[in-house]
Amino acid sequence: MLKKQFHLFAATLLSVTGFSQDISTIINAKEVERIERTLSADDMLGRRAMGPGIDKAADFIAGEFKSIGLSTWKNSGSYLQSFTMVSPKFVSGSATVNGVELDRKNLVVITTQPHLTVNEQSGYEKVNIKPGANLFSEAYGYVQSGKNYLVLVDTSFSKNFLRLTGLKRSLFASNSSVVFLLTTDNPVRYTIEAEHEIKESKLANVVGVLPGKSKANEYVIFSGHYDHLGIGKPVNGDSIYNGANDDAAGTTAMIMLAHYFKAIHNNERTLVFAAFTAEEVGGFGAQYFSKQFNAADVMAMFNIEMIGTDSKWGNNSAYITGYEKTDMGKILEKNLEGSSFKFYPDPYPEQQLFYRSDNATLARLGVPAHTISTSKMDNEPNYHKPSDEIGTLDMNNMAAIIQAIAVSSRSIVSGKDTPTRVNTAELR
Repeated sequence: MLKKQFHLFAATLLSVTGFSQDISTIINAKEVERIERTLSADDMLGRRAMGPGIDKAADFIAGEFKSIGLSTWKNSGSYLQSFTMVSPKFVSGSATVNGVELDRKNLVVITTQPHLTVNEQSGYEKVNIKPGANLFSEAYGYVQSGKNYLVLVDTSFSKNFLRLTGLKRSLFASNSSVVFLLTTDNPVRYTIEAEHEIKESKLANVVGVLPGKSKANEYVIFSGHYDHLGIGKPVNGDSIYNGANDDAAGTTAMIMLAHYFKAIHNNERTLVFAAFTAEEVGGFGAQYFSKQFNAADVMAMFNIEMIGTDSKWGNNSAYITGYEKTDMGKILEKNLEGSSFKFYPDPYPEQQLFYRSDNATLARLGVPAHTISTSKMDNEPNYHKPSDEIGTLDMNNMAAIIQAIAVSSRSIVSGKDTPTRVNTAELR
């Protein structure tokens, strides 16, 4: 059955691109297993972000990109896209507004600076969060803006105000700060001081580029996250959470697709291949990566997560999160006509998977960014357990899924098709 499917894909590919090499000579179970086995091996120590093993995994992926012959992002000379996360620990703080000292519980400071003093001469933009607003959504927007704000929060939010401290758990290194005051007064004269202990953590995505020909300034992204949970509580004597399916499988697919598109060398749009870090601890790798783009220049994103087991429909199938939000799924289905493979809409809408993976940051900016998966979210016995090992995965089915992504994406890669954008108004 699989042999028949490979020939169907090859025939479809031949009829459209004229490429004479059978797709299965590039994307096959043997090569999939080589990459998957390396990434999910015990010596990777579970690939926890900021933990032992993650650098070894990054070096392996970078080595694959080099052997393929990918370019580095913006010709940086390195496949590692390094960045710093900052975890501030509050030490002390005070605020005096119009000559009156505020109660400490009415002050929240989000900053990566160890010593911060803010007054009316500091140039902070003054904004309000008014009654009836979405407190956390608006607050998050100010923190993510990269600007300095003095945010006046209406006292109707007093019950939840101090929960805003959760916004400082991990921040990108930045010179910007946001001060939240719970008050109905208009601060004309004010002095706010805050002291924090700052812990820095170094992280890195792994990014390779295949420059486009006629549409080099239009990007198509293929991605997966390469971090997992690391070493944790032993289960039956096993303490290494290998993350073979979550998400060495998606990272393997992304690398295989890089091999494939480099080999056929007919991409009109620029292809970006990204292995994200820190998905399991907040999606920070994808967030940092997304900041490098003008969202309008990204035509599509194929994020691949947990494709190592069969879907609820069996082999030769996968689902697309947020299927109804763009017509990208329809384009993929059109390109698979004549094959035995089938893409389905996400069967687990109640789990909000569209917002829970690394596609979400760009999707919220309107990019047709979707995650492709086969994970049975209501019945994956090895999910986030030490038993998520390569022996539980189906290499032949993984190869078929990766082939399907390669073939179905061809008209987007070539610039023939451009998926509709996500309606950002619906995401608010």
